[in-house]
Amino acid sequence: MKQDTLRWWIIVLLVGLLAGHRSNAQTDSLARSATVVSLAAITVRAIAPERFLAGQKLQRIDSATLLQFRFGSLTDLLSLNTPMAFKSYGPGQLATVSFRGTSANHTAVLWNGININQPNLGQTDFSTLPVAGFDRLAVQYGSSASVVGSDAVGGSILLGSTPVWQPGIRVTFGQQLASFQNNQTQLGVRYSTELGSAWKLSGKTFAYRNQFNNAYPSPERRNYFLERSTTAQRGLVQDLYFMHKSGRQVSVNVWLTDNDLILAPQDTIARERTRTQSARFLTTYETNHLTLRLGWTHDILDYAKSNFALPSHTQTDRFISRVEREFALTPTKASLSLNLRVGGEWSHYRTRTDGYISPLIEEDRGDLYALLRLQTNRWLVSANLRQAFVTRFNPPITPSLGAEYRIVQRPAFGLTAKGAISRSYRVPTLNERYWADLGNPNLLPESGFNLEAGLASSLVFNEHLNLTAEATVYRNRVDNWTYWNPTTNYHVENLQLVVARGGELITSLAYVHNGWRAGVRIGYALTRSSQERAYDTYSEDVIGKQLVYVPIHTETLNAYVQRGQTRLSVQTQASSRRYITFDNSQFFKGVTLTNVLLETTTKLGPVPVRLQGQINNVFDALSFSIKRNALPGRNWALNLIINFPSNKL
Repeated sequence: MKQDTLRWWIIVLLVGLLAGHRSNAQTDSLARSATVVSLAAITVRAIAPERFLAGQKLQRIDSATLLQFRFGSLTDLLSLNTPMAFKSYGPGQLATVSFRGTSANHTAVLWNGININQPNLGQTDFSTLPVAGFDRLAVQYGSSASVVGSDAVGGSILLGSTPVWQPGIRVTFGQQLASFQNNQTQLGVRYSTELGSAWKLSGKTFAYRNQFNNAYPSPERRNYFLERSTTAQRGLVQDLYFMHKSGRQVSVNVWLTDNDLILAPQDTIARERTRTQSARFLTTYETNHLTLRLGWTHDILDYAKSNFALPSHTQTDRFISRVEREFALTPTKASLSLNLRVGGEWSHYRTRTDGYISPLIEEDRGDLYALLRLQTNRWLVSANLRQAFVTRFNPPITPSLGAEYRIVQRPAFGLTAKGAISRSYRVPTLNERYWADLGNPNLLPESGFNLEAGLASSLVFNEHLNLTAEATVYRNRVDNWTYWNPTTNYHVENLQLVVARGGELITSLAYVHNGWRAGVRIGYALTRSSQERAYDTYSEDVIGKQLVYVPIHTETLNAYVQRGQTRLSVQTQASSRRYITFDNSQFFKGVTLTNVLLETTTKLGPVPVRLQGQINNVFDALSFSIKRNALPGRNWALNLIINFPSNKL
């Protein structure tokens, strides 16, 4: 009773603070918050993970890379441009991530600021997320629970939409033809116009259809089975932004997806069907200092084997409300900038799942948080605090502290030192707590403690050539790691203590001269992730052993040369062996995959047309899915993108 009273006092105090104080948020002068829309000079549009996590590594994916992967999924883009390791079950099938040695449940995926991990599973299938469906992509490394909330233990993926205020209407059509009778079609429309003298409208409507037939010429590859499957993906993205001349903004974001996967479609006995459908709605009201969000996510999961007429069914709804207010605690023109953002979030979950202890499970989750950001000419510091509340559950308080210091800041050379310390947590999934017989409603929250430090530098050799580099080391300790324990008939328990530690290095070299552009980006990651506590006799044999499917070494290399509108790119990813048994006695050998992409832009009359041709797995390397089946070898794709000329509305 006392705890409930205390919570209500905190909520009342927060609401009073939000409603009773007038202040103006400041524009952010650092490159970390480049997502500012400058219709009003004091309007901040960057989301919290990009502004309030000083000291932690943040990797933004540039627009050229997004365009190259326009017909790809997030799995394709991130595996070739980051050290993240993906566990793929096959082309068009489930793909989950291991970020800095953690599991698929330890990466938060944010869409316009809200977590879209499937609540029952606590993870995201990255094969269902098309790169063309959003305008911004960033990767936040390390724990960000103080800003994001649950799931952000290994890191976060930030997906976002961006309004384009240039008046007119622009239509884009895309078509891909690829090996194995696979094809994709995309149609997008962007539009912007004035609504009277005070308001402006910017919108995007984007629809896509992906058909992966995976009609392999042979059921085997080098004496390994090549699993046949078909995947049909459909989606619609709708973004609307209304901007007032004072800086106030109202936005509506909608994302509808339908993913239908069939394994062994020609075998009526062994075939399996997994169909996932999602509807995501978000409405946001923003002023110079106040943000209000209302959202709803609707997830459906149907699974059937052999007989598709009677699938097992899961339906989950999540209703979201969030209020935030930001205060500028120093004068606008002061040399020191101090900003405080306070907020609260409430979500209500409803799930009907075949196999749960009750036909209907409902729970409420709430968060209160305060985010502090200090910036001077050389220093950037953030200090954050979050407390979550969950029905029949008690998450820990999660603080974080991070800092960046510009050691050298010269026109030709810059050097910045970074460091951060943070706690994280994960609320066990609905499956882990409520599955009949196997679930455990009394699970404890997973609790993480993350340390990281790094150096970032930039060097300008001359007006044509520049170099950037960043090195990071980290240690992440996660206790009460949940485990479906085979020795107790797969009951879920808080058993494991996992320690992930390692380092990352990324360096980029860019050259521009007389219409020529060239560049190379090299990334390397060392990841040691192991269980460090014995909970039974069997587990003693795996202490200190690398977690399954987490490679110790990963490398990426991206190089390009461009003349005018024609660009040749080489994309390479390499990983060391991946262990497939807990005692590390069996493993997949290390593999190197290389893709080549040639693209150019021409015109058909007044219409710009972009042509892309790509060869994937150029050297026909042999790699394997989680099911230990062979993945396809060398394959090709032809892409056509037509950008129709802009017309005024």
